[in-house]
This record gives sequence, C-alpha cells and structure tokens, in this order.
Amino acid sequence: MEAQIKIEPLIQDPTMIFFVVLLIILFAPIVMSKLRIPHIIGMVLAGVLIGEYGFNLLSRDTSFEVFGQVGLYYIMFLAGLEMDLESIKKNSNRLVIFGLLTCFVPLILTYVMSISILGYSGRASFLLGCIMASNTLVAYPIIGRYGLQRNSSVMLSVGSSMLSLFLALVMLAGLVGTFSEDSGWLFWLLFVAKFAAFCAGSILIIPRLTRYFLRRYSDAVMQYIFVMAVMFISAALSALIGLEGIFGAFFSGLIINRYIPHVSPLMNRIEFIGNAIFIPYFLIGVGMLINLQSLADGLEVWGIMFLIAFFGTFGKALAAYISALMFRLTKAEGKMMFGLTSAHAAGAIAMVMVGRRLMVDANVALADDHMLNGVVIMILVTCIISTLTTERASQEITVSNYAPPLQGGAGDGAASDDERIMVCVKYPEIAPQLLELALLTRNQKLKRELVALNVVYDGEGSIQEREKGIRLLEKLQHQASASEVQVQTQVRLATNIANGIKHAFRESGCSEVVMGMHVHTEVSSKFWGEFIQSLYNGLNRQILLMRFTQPLSTLRQIQVAVPSRAEYEPGFHRWLERLCRFAGQLDCRIQFHGRNESMELIQQYINSQHPNVRAKYTYMAHWNELPQLASHIGPDNLLVVVTARKGTISYKNALDRLPDELTKYFSGTNLMIIFPDQYGNTKEEKMSFTEAQHHEENSIYDTLLRWIHKSNKAH
Repeated sequence: MEAQIKIEPLIQDPTMIFFVVLLIILFAPIVMSKLRIPHIIGMVLAGVLIGEYGFNLLSRDTSFEVFGQVGLYYIMFLAGLEMDLESIKKNSNRLVIFGLLTCFVPLILTYVMSISILGYSGRASFLLGCIMASNTLVAYPIIGRYGLQRNSSVMLSVGSSMLSLFLALVMLAGLVGTFSEDSGWLFWLLFVAKFAAFCAGSILIIPRLTRYFLRRYSDAVMQYIFVMAVMFISAALSALIGLEGIFGAFFSGLIINRYIPHVSPLMNRIEFIGNAIFIPYFLIGVGMLINLQSLADGLEVWGIMFLIAFFGTFGKALAAYISALMFRLTKAEGKMMFGLTSAHAAGAIAMVMVGRRLMVDANVALADDHMLNGVVIMILVTCIISTLTTERASQEITVSNYAPPLQGGAGDGAASDDERIMVCVKYPEIAPQLLELALLTRNQKLKRELVALNVVYDGEGSIQEREKGIRLLEKLQHQASASEVQVQTQVRLATNIANGIKHAFRESGCSEVVMGMHVHTEVSSKFWGEFIQSLYNGLNRQILLMRFTQPLSTLRQIQVAVPSRAEYEPGFHRWLERLCRFAGQLDCRIQFHGRNESMELIQQYINSQHPNVRAKYTYMAHWNELPQLASHIGPDNLLVVVTARKGTISYKNALDRLPDELTKYFSGTNLMIIFPDQYGNTKEEKMSFTEAQHHEENSIYDTLLRWIHKSNKAH
C-alpha cells in the first residue's frame, strides 16, 4: 500500500491539473526562448518534468489521452492546410525528383542502419525510416527575412517537403496495415481498394460539402465546427479501413486547403485554438511518456540517439546536394535545400506515437522507449542544424545575387517612392523636434502629408491622457502648417503601446517611423524604453529613433557608423537618402565610418543623387571600434548608428553591446539610431509551435557571460 501511495501524482484535482498545463503553455516559450531551444522541445521537456518519470506532479489521465489525440490530428490537419499546392504545379518535374530523393534516401539509410547496427526488426526500422523521410519547414521564416521566397532552391524545398510528408504517411498507413490479423495477398488487395475508395470519396464529397456550407453559413462558430467535423470524420474513416487516423486528418486538410485562405478569420481561428490548447497538450503528454532514467542505462542509449540523428540528417544532406548537382544549382542553393529539408518537428512525434500504439507482442510496442527518446533528441538536433544552415545559405545567396541598383533608381522620383512618414509623439518637450526631423528628411517634391500619432495606454486616466494627446497633436499641426505641410493626426487607445503603433502604421500605409528615445543613465534593457524592442522586432519597416541634447539647427557635423554588409539590406538606400536630405537641409558635413565596400557604394550614391552634400568617408575595420568615435564627436555633432535586427544579413553579435556602449561612451551626445527596412511591412504573424511569435531579446547565455564579465572586472 505504501508503495502505491509513493507513485500517486501530487496533483489530482482536475482544475489544478488544467491550471498546471496552462502555466506550462504560458511559460515554456519564454524559458525556451531564453535557452534558444525550439518551443516544441520545451513542451516535451515540461511533460518529462511533471510526469511519472520526473517530479510526478500529474498523471497521464484521460484528459491527456483525449486532448492529445485531438492535438495529434490537429498537427497533421494543419500540415495539410498550410501546404502551397500551386508551388507543386509550377515546379512539378524537378520537385518530384527532389521529393523522391529527400524521401527515400534518408529512409533507406535509416532502415539499413536500424537493422544492421541497432538490431531493430524490419517493421520498427521501416517506422524509423518513415519518420526520417518526412521533414518540417522549421527554418522557413528565415527565408522571409531575406526575401528569398521565389528562389528556385526554396520553392523546390517547399514542394518536396509536402511530397515527402505525403509519401511517408502513405507508407506509414501500409505499415499499420501489416498489423492486421490477416495480412495475405487478399488483405492487401482489399486494403488498396479501400484506400482508393477512401481517397476518391474524400476528393468527391468533401469539396462539395465545404463549398455548400461555407457559402450558406457565415457564422464563425459554425464554420469552425464544420471544419473540425470534416477533420474528425476523415480521421475516423481512415482508421476504420485500416489506415492510421493521422493520414485522414492530413488528407482532409489537403483537400479543403483551397477553400480556407491562409490569411482569413477562419484560418486564424483554426490555428489559434490548435496552437493554444490541443497541440501543447499533445506535446506535454508525449513528454510524460519519456523515461529519462533510461539515459543512464549506458552508452547504448546515447548511441541510438546519435545514429538516428546522424543518418537521417546525412540522408537529407545527400539528397539535397545530389539534386543540386543534377539541377546545376550553386553550392549555396544546395546548402539551402539541405537546411530547409533537414528539420523534424511535431510530425515526427506524431508518427512515433503511432508506433507506440502498434503492439508487436503483449506489452511490447513497435516504438520502444529508446526510439521515442532518440526521436525527441533528433528533433532538437535537426532543428538547430536546419536553422543555422538555412541562415548561412540565405546570406550566401543574398551576397552572390546582389546587384547594386542603377544610379538614380532610389532618388526623389515620385513614381517609385512610397514615402509616408509617421511621427510617434508622447512627450511635449521633444515632439516639436521630432516633427522638425520629419520635415527635414521628407521628400518635398512628393508633397505628401505626415502622420502624427499619439498612443495612449488604455487604463486608468486614459481620458485625461487622450485629451493631452489631442492638444499636443494640435500644436504639431500648427507647427507644420507654418511650413505648408499637412499633418494627419491620430490619438489611439491601446493596451499594448507597440501593437497600437504597428496597427496604426499599417492602417495609415506608412513607410517609416520617427520617434524619440527617453534617456536612461543605467546600463540595462531599459535603454530602448518600455516598448521599442517589441516594436522593432515586430515591424520590418524603417524605424528612426532620436535623442536630442540640443536643437537640430545648431548641428554642424553628422557622424554615421555603418555596419559591414549594410549595403545588402533592402532599406540601405532609404536611410541613406534620408541622411543626405537631412545633411543638405542643415548644410552640415556628414562623415561615414565603415568598411570600404560599403563606403564605395555610399560615395557613388551621394555623387549621383546629392552632389552638393559635403561627405567624408573613413575606414572602420570592425564594429568593436565604435567606442573610439567618442573622442571625435563634439557637442554640436550628431552620432547616427545604423543597426540591424537579429537574423538579418548585417546583424553581428557586437550589436548586442550597443546599449552598453552608447550609455558608457556617448551619454551626452545627440544620437540617432536607425533600424533599416526589411522584407515585408510586418513580420509574419504565423501561429505555430515551430516558429512562435515570442522571442526573448537576450538569451540566458548572454546574461551569464555579462555577469561573469562584470564579476571579473569587479575583482
């Protein structure tokens, strides 16, 4: 009796169980982002900690069975919904070749390794091969940052990922069929017939039902319930004919893909509910099955995990580079194909869980604990490899494809300029200077109005703050009217200031933001203010931050620090054009500091577009030399720092020290910080546990290194 009491979970109340699960769903992305670990792994690790083999807080009860099954179907359903079927049609020949290679090369290698080295049975080896044959486009968001969506290697990788997943699920369905009591030739003939009937019936009936229902009923809840009903009936029917339910869920998503636009309220609801509750529940439940004590069984377990990760990844690399040679693509494009197709995520967990339910003998599952542990570690390893490889390949392709625009292409031409400047104001003491800055950098030939925005926190005292904002904006209108410039004003209430600015930016069709920085003397994350980090991480257009210590009209020289590779950024000419206008209007000198490659292009642009600007160019070998500029900046100088967002081509780790260096060496200077344009107006708000929206700016490793550095200095 005592032994039984010991193994009972600490928490048994259903309300508290659900509360603990919600806490994990809430905090796992934050903690994993600090650790720079994929969020999928975070959910699984959290399940390990709270489960029977961890701290034994919760038992894997029926709620995990039910919600986990829904999450399992949801993963595969979303995989089908999110496929871009048009890309398959456009690149069918090459895509089929690469799709077959990236599916069967890792499958065969993993199968042979599993039988010959690991000693698994044929069916267990085939299951492992199917898992490694598929892949998830975990690193695809990186492509958007570099604007390479239409690159041939990217389109091939996207299409082949869809094809390999489909083939892996079909083969998995065949594997499930072998566990039938009667698996002779008559069974397989009947199985193929049932499979064909299921596919044909789904293709004929589901589209007609979907068109009828979505046209006739516009109620949001009814539409969502209908889509879920289609998913579950497809999963149930596929299980009934001997297929695994995940194939039915995936196939139904594939069929109704065209009826649910990727950017639609219905798609948003489907993704939101799945990623908020069901998929995390499934991943936590998977973690509760993992017995970490088995890792102490010896080197054999670690060998299994290493072999699974190595052979699967090596197979994907082999398929990618063979295809690149066949299609006469560059080495960087081959690297891109490998990077995008090498990662595994929730789909791999879904397939290994199918193996957990297939029983070879009494109490002996096809997928044992070692295979489950190996697949989880493999997901972590392949996600890291995929992200790093894709990032490097994106930079190489961007650099190799770069061609400087023709002179005159980025100047004052009204036809090609999308300029519309938004001025965000809050503090009356600096608002007039921010407006003056916008007036000095605007293109006068376009004669476009400015947008002045005041965002008020929607809380206590919001009515009084709104009235203050209205009066402030009225003063700015009077100031602008003296220069015969129209200003569109807007006071906006928001519970999140950064989101309020982003929404107003999109609604007003603006091209860039001008805003002020408030001064902090301490070296901390508060350097950027309360919301600026959130703003520049969520808005891909140019953001210009300004700190004033004296009037703009008294400036005599502008010092500009330019990072290496700045010329490869999409917004290179935008910020350069604004600085040239600014220097020209103030009739002051401007001195650029950077690498020779950047300086040459800047000089060409200024000589072509702004020959009257008095510019000087100074070589700065490394970003670490930025503090040395402090001795050259006088009280009537303006320091302009062109920085970069994380994950962009001109970003470097030295930029992480920028707040510390600016506070330490440039505390009393006029300061302008520019975040250049990136691809797209806003970062893609895609809800997925493979690419969560929340990202911590500083990792725990950065914090530890900073603490060690300070401790060493103190001693």
